[in-house]
Amino acid sequence: MNWQLAGIGVLFVAVMASALAVIHSKHQSRLLFMELQREVNLRDELNIEWGKLQLEQSTWATHGRIEDAASQRLDMRLPDSRTTVILLE
Repeated sequence: MNWQLAGIGVLFVAVMASALAVIHSKHQSRLLFMELQREVNLRDELNIEWGKLQLEQSTWATHGRIEDAASQRLDMRLPDSRTTVILLE
């Protein structure tokens, strides 16, 4: 009878340890999931910002904008066709 009580006690301790391990594992899983969600949100925000930056870059790099900046800021003009020399090989 004494051995049975000892066996039951050991099983009780094992079940409790297992329950605590499950609780800890579930808690860690929730923490990791919350961190994953934060990282996914950050990734989405960065992708949106990247798209905006690409659009801005394409706007700044348009041919008309470059030509306007060259003529207004640098006082550059297209050469006159009379002064242009074309070299043929």
